[in-house]
Amino acid sequence: MRELSLDNCRIDKRYDIVRRLGTGSYSEVFLATDNFAVEGSPRRNVVIKALNTSLQDDADADLERTLVENFQNEALSLDKVRHPNVVNRLGHGTARDLNGRVFHYIILEYMSGGDLQSVLRKGPIDSQKALSYIEQICSGLGHAHDRGVIHRDIKPHNLLLSADNGTVKITDFGVARGILSDGPITRVGSNVYAPPEHSPFVSASVGNVVKIGPSSDIYSLAKTAYAMLTGEIPRRFTGRPISTMPDADVEYVSPRLLSVIEKATQDDPQSRYSSVSEFWSHFSAAVKDTDDDETETVVSTRYVAPQPHVSRGYSPVPPQVPTFTDELTFKHGSSPAKREPISDLLIDHGQRPGHGNTNGTVRKKKNVFVSAVRFLAATIVLATIAGGIYGTASWLGGLSLIPDAVMPYITSTAVASSDVYLRSTPSTDNQPLGIVTKKSKLRVIKVQDNWYHVDILEQGRKSTGAPDQGRGWVNGKYLEL
Repeated sequence: MRELSLDNCRIDKRYDIVRRLGTGSYSEVFLATDNFAVEGSPRRNVVIKALNTSLQDDADADLERTLVENFQNEALSLDKVRHPNVVNRLGHGTARDLNGRVFHYIILEYMSGGDLQSVLRKGPIDSQKALSYIEQICSGLGHAHDRGVIHRDIKPHNLLLSADNGTVKITDFGVARGILSDGPITRVGSNVYAPPEHSPFVSASVGNVVKIGPSSDIYSLAKTAYAMLTGEIPRRFTGRPISTMPDADVEYVSPRLLSVIEKATQDDPQSRYSSVSEFWSHFSAAVKDTDDDETETVVSTRYVAPQPHVSRGYSPVPPQVPTFTDELTFKHGSSPAKREPISDLLIDHGQRPGHGNTNGTVRKKKNVFVSAVRFLAATIVLATIAGGIYGTASWLGGLSLIPDAVMPYITSTAVASSDVYLRSTPSTDNQPLGIVTKKSKLRVIKVQDNWYHVDILEQGRKSTGAPDQGRGWVNGKYLEL
């Protein structure tokens, strides 16, 4: 095994390697600091996933080319399913390590709360917290399915949490495939959570081709939900439906909930729920709801689709499209006519015994430092100006002293996914100002926790028996941004 040598390195004149987080079959994961992000920014710390085709010492030209293509497909899949509850790709590049080996990498957001598996080791999760997590996962998975992508490896290890444990995000789309793909099946995922159709032996035994669809992810999600609610890894149900609950008394597990999980984990994909939305509607109804404040916000008892949870720092706009097709990485291949640029690698020799600084390295580091200082100063000035404009516009807009036409430049829009009360403050402890009807178009003025201060641009339909108020607070759970 030949791991990349990146100790005390700066990649792309920007990312300082902090430590190695883990190693896979053909990739290595590092925690890094983004020097272009200000201190305290949610993107100050990032994850660098580096492709290392030399880890197993078994790569020939064809395997290397396949690994690079799969790595690029993972990056493209992340961009295709970009969502508040899917780990976002922030960038990509190509660089050399200290030994001169070329490697490709992608930059991912860092979820400092760790994975869900580490939480489950402590026991079951509170029912309302589990319900929130499953709703977020359903929202992210449903978004991926709508865009034709099947994850194929949903399990607690691939569900990452934010620092406050309030947001969960799906990671590792490395084995993702298109919906209803009928190509050769390869075994993926943990046997505990993987559906039978993920096995290459299933299709062979029945003499036909197994098509991968949304029901495959629903199977794995249902077994993950079982683990959340019971605190028990479903090993006794490996490769078969969940038919019973643990002997220990779990307060919020009911026969109705068992029925939902059992249906979702049937061997035959056709016998499961056909969509994540269908699974969520039955699952959420089966879990006892103890949060009266949140349910009181909803005017109607009609079904509400699983909603995303938007954490601080999320951007719906993906970075530049990744291209990892340069044959420079193929040590067995021919020399390419056109080569992808290789990032400069700055080394802090002062922290590496046995090395001495060179004038060229010092100049590079000094130039990077000066550039970073200038960039930071410019960012502070622009942020101060933008903050002043935003504050003034919001204050004057609230007094109706400036026309609404000014506001779109500093606000975003949303659509109501259900009928919901319009509140005077970001809380349910007040009388409603009015009703925002389903499919109403809203302009977001301000965000506080998971509450949104909005202007109603257009009601989804006329509401009767409620005050006609055009501005107020709405719980973000019922908005589609």
